[in-house]
Amino acid sequence: MKAFVFPGQGAQFVGMGKDLYDNSPLAKELFEKANEILGFRITDLMFNGTEDDLKQTNVTQPAVFLHSVILAKTLGDEFKPDMAAGHSLGEFSALTAAGALSFEDGLKLVAARAKAMQKACEINPSTMAAIIALPDEKVEEICASVDGVVVCANYNCPGQIVISGKNDAIDAACELAKAAGAKRALKLKVGGGFHSPCMEPARAELAEAIDHTEFHVPVCPVYQNVDALPHTDPAEIKGNLIAQLTAPVRWTQTVRNMIADGATEFVELGPGKVLQGLVSKINKEVAVSGRQ
Repeated sequence: MKAFVFPGQGAQFVGMGKDLYDNSPLAKELFEKANEILGFRITDLMFNGTEDDLKQTNVTQPAVFLHSVILAKTLGDEFKPDMAAGHSLGEFSALTAAGALSFEDGLKLVAARAKAMQKACEINPSTMAAIIALPDEKVEEICASVDGVVVCANYNCPGQIVISGKNDAIDAACELAKAAGAKRALKLKVGGGFHSPCMEPARAELAEAIDHTEFHVPVCPVYQNVDALPHTDPAEIKGNLIAQLTAPVRWTQTVRNMIADGATEFVELGPGKVLQGLVSKINKEVAVSGRQ
């Protein structure tokens, strides 16, 4: 069985999507439609901008979403997923590619999410850090022992967890992780503490946008970040998307569940190769490939 997976924020690069735009009339049409919907020429920033341009949350999130979704649409009959999943932002790409959201509605929600998250970062100064080579349980224990807001945010693969929270609490957790034997405890260059209680203002704002958006039954089960389980019911999908902003991304569990349910091949659609690397670390037996 074939699983399609979609990357999240951090996978962006200058020039992303340009080949699609230049070589596919459908892709060009969808990119131009996106420029109209967003009210600025995101294609200019994607194709010819700077790395700093692309790092702005209100650009990064729609850019990664557009690259992934438009790529899926240009594949035509090649895009026949038995199951799908996306990492954080990538969940919106997965749901749109699988038909749970229209292209327009998916893009509008991603733009609303980016705006809400940016605002939450300003209200609650916060950050994230990668902890390498400690068991999940040990990192959870460290987070629980620190005063202040710090939680496990991304279970990326065995031995790689991203923590998220208030700056002081992240610093304290990093010191404890190093003392416990972590190979690295490295603060990330991100706008804020995503997938933590620091995103509560964004969750409330996004909930309203999601509630007013029409969702459909996707063409295949979509495994969602909050519980790592397959979903096709639009009401469940909506609830899980809202919860996702303040809950951890359970990527390790998601990939394991997809394999247990029959996935033998994973195809990453979108910029970068991050998810291909993570899937291979979670299970070396499955076939992994990607399209950009």
